[in-house]
Amino acid sequence: MEIMIIGVAAVIVVIILIATVVSVRSGSKEEIKDRLDRYTADYNTLLAEIEQEEQETRRRQQEQSAITKQLDKAIEQRDFSRKWRDQLARADLKITPGEYLAAHVLAVILGFLIGFFILLPGNAVIGIAVAVLGFFTPRFYVGFRKGKRINTFEQQLPDTIGLWVNGLRSGYSVQQAMEAISREGPEPTASEFRRVVQEFQLGVSRETALEHLLNRMPSDDLDLIITAVNIQAEVGGNLAEILDIIGDVIRDRVKLKGEIRVLTAQGRITGYVIGGIPFILSGVLMLLNPGYMGLLFSNQTCGWPMLFCVFALVGTGFAVINKIVQIDI
Repeated sequence: MEIMIIGVAAVIVVIILIATVVSVRSGSKEEIKDRLDRYTADYNTLLAEIEQEEQETRRRQQEQSAITKQLDKAIEQRDFSRKWRDQLARADLKITPGEYLAAHVLAVILGFLIGFFILLPGNAVIGIAVAVLGFFTPRFYVGFRKGKRINTFEQQLPDTIGLWVNGLRSGYSVQQAMEAISREGPEPTASEFRRVVQEFQLGVSRETALEHLLNRMPSDDLDLIITAVNIQAEVGGNLAEILDIIGDVIRDRVKLKGEIRVLTAQGRITGYVIGGIPFILSGVLMLLNPGYMGLLFSNQTCGWPMLFCVFALVGTGFAVINKIVQIDI
């Protein structure tokens, strides 16, 4: 009986050991599989994003007309084409330099037609003046979008640094913290950091990827952050503490910029009003009495020099007022 009890106990122990080993191995395999699936999912997500971007690029290339394709080939090696490409990237406009040039040409033609046939029919001077204004219209639009996007990015920098510091203190690496920012940050910060992470995963060095980010988002505060990250990568140190200090400095600078903008609001509005009153009054008088104001554009001896002086003096005054109210920190 004792031998039977010992045999049964031994069989039960062996069964328990076998079950434990099998469960541990299956659990470890499942854990390993989960980890591999997580990295595979990230890789598949990256491939899907890259494929989607390539499909979007191919679709836009197919939609391009033959004229814009020829323009792209003609100006792709020009210096202004490279500058336009950077400006369009900063403004987040999905068009090529050739399409941007075509927009200039179309704006000039449309402006001349509006001035020559609608504002003052038969007057070539008005047509040329409106055509010149049309030439600068795409530049104004791109500059407005670029400035608004960069200002939004700079205002989001303190919160971005906060996310970065929290990620580093919770055990993330620099790249993992950037991935968290690309997922949880607001636009345009999320999209810009997403591009940096994609460049990391495609084999671009950290310094080069951050340099591309600074090229797309030119900012003194961002330059300070990237410099700190590059120095820490070379000499070591507590990056979370460094970024925390930089975040406090950037918050103070943003607060001071806001106070300066409030204090200089009266001067800026004064510049807008003084610069716009002559043109508004001229437009009203043109509508009320076209014959009276038409002499200013038809008389080449006196009218045209007066127009030139008006544009020169108003532009100079507006530029001086803007220079006065702009205070660098």
